[in-house]
Amino acid sequence: MSATLTAPKVKAKNPTEKRTRVAVVGGGLAGLAAGCALADAGFAVRLLERKPFLGGRASSYQHPATGEVVDNCQHVLLGCCTNLLDFYKRLGVEDQIRWFEQLTFLLPDGKAGTIQPSGLPAPLHAAPAFLKFSVLNLSDKLAIARAMLALMRGLPKETEENFLSWLKRHGQTEQAISRFWAPVLISALNDDLDQVSVRYAAMVFRDSFLKSAEAGRMGVPAAPLSEIYGRAGEYIEARGGEVMLRASVDSLSVHDSAVTLRANGAEVAADYVVLAAPFYETVKLLPQSADAEALRSQIGELKTVPITGIHFWFDREVTPMEHAVLLDRTIQWMFQKSKLLRGKRDEGAPLAAGSHIELVVSSSKSLLAMGRNEILDLALKEFIEFFPAAKDARVLKSAVIKEVHATFSPAPQSDRYRPIPITPWPRIFLSGDWTATGWPATMEGAVRAGYATAEALAFATGDQQKFLVPDLAARGLMKLFG
Repeated sequence: MSATLTAPKVKAKNPTEKRTRVAVVGGGLAGLAAGCALADAGFAVRLLERKPFLGGRASSYQHPATGEVVDNCQHVLLGCCTNLLDFYKRLGVEDQIRWFEQLTFLLPDGKAGTIQPSGLPAPLHAAPAFLKFSVLNLSDKLAIARAMLALMRGLPKETEENFLSWLKRHGQTEQAISRFWAPVLISALNDDLDQVSVRYAAMVFRDSFLKSAEAGRMGVPAAPLSEIYGRAGEYIEARGGEVMLRASVDSLSVHDSAVTLRANGAEVAADYVVLAAPFYETVKLLPQSADAEALRSQIGELKTVPITGIHFWFDREVTPMEHAVLLDRTIQWMFQKSKLLRGKRDEGAPLAAGSHIELVVSSSKSLLAMGRNEILDLALKEFIEFFPAAKDARVLKSAVIKEVHATFSPAPQSDRYRPIPITPWPRIFLSGDWTATGWPATMEGAVRAGYATAEALAFATGDQQKFLVPDLAARGLMKLFG
């Protein structure tokens, strides 16, 4: 653990005070956010996670074949992720995020375009860079500008229309779609444009590209994810709670005054339970009743989408870039992990000769049926097109990490299937990025879910605690549009 991570001070509690017991099932971001907020509010939190580490789908572990510590997938955040940033401050790990103002888009022929803010007021702050954006022609840019004007006025109403249809209806060129809209949205929403709702696609661009320059900053974790989110376990324990790893919850029973969980054959008693596992696991733990069947049927309409991370360890540096968006190929993002991780923790220290590259394919449905070697061959071939220096480098190690159920798909009108934290059982609460957060499946959405659940549970016990923080305010001319 980095020595820079210091736990916030804890208020002394009365040792004779009987505290309300809350069991949190699931150590992903929603469960951790709920657990930390409830621990702050004075609840006795016991968090149960079936894996040997915390973070859920935003975690890291030692890859068995390579011996290297890898994240299950590269995660990034934006300046508009207000609740996630609040969570980092709560844990004291905000200095473990590296921030970037510039985003580079690369073509296989080496042509590059960059998006970065200027001194102009929002929503014009990126206009100078966009005018010089060399991977698009003038027709593409004019089409994008027209669509952006439509999005400035407010979020479109949710209908059955998908965003690809909306783009074509608003006169977008094929190149504008493939080199601008798709790279941003498939990465942010983890599904193809013909599968995502207009509302969520519009939200991504309004909140990150248009509202303010601050909102569009990209943050990249500068430490392994489980190292960052492991601090949440320490945070809970420092407030008198308990974290149980390798604790697989098999069932729960609801009583008039308590809830009983069965984990690894042992019973765990609590006054309330927060089910913060993925939705396809949570439905298995609901009590047997007509209400449960209705809720299972509702949640069961949500569909999952995969994401794939492809790792190469080269014997030398193959590019000076730390990250880039890759266009017109299967691979979509490049992150140079050896620079991103060391760049924050060992500022100014020389890098080793080798280079660890992670390539990301969001909505990686086409890769699910492919074998490891087939994926590696494809990814390396495409990577060399963008970075020819890799052709002369030797691959020391490689890995493919498929997250088959990475996120739920933000399909048109999918919000109707996302439940609120409160359930028909007064002692059971739900949490997760798949609940009704108003956000797609992101780290921000997960933390919002955890905070919202903590508020709902606290309210049920007569406590008016508030944990959710406001959205980032619009700046410049965007104040006129909200």
